[in-house]
Amino acid sequence: MDNNKDKEKIMEIVNKEKYKEAKTVRKIVFITTAIIFLLLAGILTGGYLYIHSALKPVDPDSKQEVQVEIPMGSGTSAIASILEKNRVIKNALVFKYYVKFKNETDFQAGTYLLSPSMTMNEIITSLKTGSVYKKAALSIPVPEGLRLTEIAGIIAKKTDYSAEEIVNTVNSPEFIKKAMETYPELITEDVLNENIKFPLEGYLFPATYSFEEKKPPLEEILLAMIKKTNDVVEKYRIDLESKGITVHQLLTLASLVEEEATNEADRKTIASVFYNRMETGMPLQTDPTVIYAIGEHRDRLTFKDYYEVVDPYNTYLNSGYPPGPIAGSGEMSIEAALYPASSDYYYFLATPKGEVLFSKTLEEHNEKYAQYIQSNQSNK
Repeated sequence: MDNNKDKEKIMEIVNKEKYKEAKTVRKIVFITTAIIFLLLAGILTGGYLYIHSALKPVDPDSKQEVQVEIPMGSGTSAIASILEKNRVIKNALVFKYYVKFKNETDFQAGTYLLSPSMTMNEIITSLKTGSVYKKAALSIPVPEGLRLTEIAGIIAKKTDYSAEEIVNTVNSPEFIKKAMETYPELITEDVLNENIKFPLEGYLFPATYSFEEKKPPLEEILLAMIKKTNDVVEKYRIDLESKGITVHQLLTLASLVEEEATNEADRKTIASVFYNRMETGMPLQTDPTVIYAIGEHRDRLTFKDYYEVVDPYNTYLNSGYPPGPIAGSGEMSIEAALYPASSDYYYFLATPKGEVLFSKTLEEHNEKYAQYIQSNQSNK
């Protein structure tokens, strides 16, 4: 009996110790959880307050004006660093991501008078509109989707250089070599493919270029356009490498998207059609490549154009990528080519009203063609 009582006492003591231990563990877990929660809350709150503060003017009451030089071809990162260095913004990284979040582009080079009292949006507006202290002596606007020969025509109208001289310079082995040496990660041996019509087609970025000289050297103008392409592509370098896509392939596909797209919303889905086709070995069959192969604009292509124009750029006769870009692509088309939508579409067509219709099968595509294209042609 005594032994039983002793055992009961021992068990009672053990149970009490276990209860105390469990209670202590619960307290520790509760305190640890509370500390982690408070730390996370503190970090999130601190981060929010930091970003909120960084978005505000450096000094709302400042009357000071700072002369800020934005070099030609500067990318967003470079501009952000310059603004922070001149104490016009508080944080370059916050400015960079704010600009990306708002999808702001086309900042212009020049010498600006900016103030620490300016808001982020006021600074962005000034940089976009080119409200500069020292006005540019020469401004060359280059829209998206133009061929090299068309870009040469725009430069010729703004300068004393002839279109022929510009095209000859861009195509010269000396200039191509210089461009490759200056931007080796952008311009590779891919541009030397014997099937390429113009080696640097698609490498002159569409943007507005400002120059302080009224008659800058032609190479300076052309290299500024190539530098802009390099700055844009550099932002996507890591994703390019991870996806195994070369810069040349990216700019080539982006140019097809640029030529086919009628609005922003269509671009990534159009890119998905091209990728879906290449994955199954289907030819891309995109009309702009046939027009590029012909070398002159056509409002309407014929069966003969599609299947009798024997040219490496004709994507009705050749599968995969054409030899190179067929035009200059904007950043939206470049992003679409790198980040296509996920779809199971293999066909698309643009209606006379500019709407792009997508189809999964050839039968569905033909029905839409008959409804929107043939019926429209017969009504004329």
